Amino acid sequence: MYLLRRPMLALSTRTGVRDAVTAAPLTGRVVERFIAGETLHDAVTAVGRLHDAGLAVSLDHLGENTVDRAGADATVQAYLDLLDGLAVAGLVGDAEVSVKLSAVGGSLPVGPDAPSGGAAVARENARRIAAAAYGRGARMTLDMEDHRTVDDTLETLAVVRRDHPDVGVAVQAMLRRTPGDLAALTGPGSRVRLVKGAYDEPDDVAFTERAEVDLAYVRCLQLLMAGRGYSMVGSHDPRIIDIAGRLAADHHRPPARWEHQMLFGIRADEQRRLVAQGRRVRVYVPYGTDWYGYFMRRLAERPANLAFFLRSMVGGR
Repeated sequence: MYLLRRPMLALSTRTGVRDAVTAAPLTGRVVERFIAGETLHDAVTAVGRLHDAGLAVSLDHLGENTVDRAGADATVQAYLDLLDGLAVAGLVGDAEVSVKLSAVGGSLPVGPDAPSGGAAVARENARRIAAAAYGRGARMTLDMEDHRTVDDTLETLAVVRRDHPDVGVAVQAMLRRTPGDLAALTGPGSRVRLVKGAYDEPDDVAFTERAEVDLAYVRCLQLLMAGRGYSMVGSHDPRIIDIAGRLAADHHRPPARWEHQMLFGIRADEQRRLVAQGRRVRVYVPYGTDWYGYFMRRLAERPANLAFFLRSMVGGR
């Protein structure tokens, strides 16, 4: 099923396929495994359950490649409403929000909506969300998208960190440039989330074979743990989880200086097992109506996810 990864990732951007999948009557119950829900109430309820289990959270209001300023502004408002909702529920402390720059204007062309281009719009919107998050006692991490967005994301990170030095950023081990980026990102006070990567990238900028990506991840993890910032290990792979624990010990990192990060609905038992061992675990909680792209990338990442989806679509579990 790993051979289906690239076709699945290609389908994640196809409007016609999206419409067919989202309209399928059986899709909803599968999506519920990976998405906390479509509403703010759904998200806050999910956070409450995870909090009760000793798990921290990173919340993603789903959506990417916003096509107009109104859509970007709506996404920003959704994050502000989310932070208010968490504060009212007493759940905002130690929470973070994860923000894709393309969702808050990064993809806008130069024009009336973005006189200086989408990057400038996204930068200002990221600053607004960060101010709201830190003002309420939460944090923010910038999600990384495909390789074409890396430079803009890191430039935005530098701007937002002027006011909030520990704003986090995700980096993708599959990109060949990542070891060099990590050297500049892991200074004192930094927060970096290392993931394998979930986009369909060309061979000249990324490792694309599973074994290559796994090796690249371990090399990057060594750099991350050797750095002076806070390390966030985004992986469900049992081998990576074991290696992370050993590297943390080798670099004398106590539990307060690093954490595991896992996705909502994937290996929930393992998340709780690690918490019981005294590890710090943060769950990435996506919610919202624009779930198709995220959902397809989750199917492409792991054969078990795709098999689960196919079984459900034919009526099984």
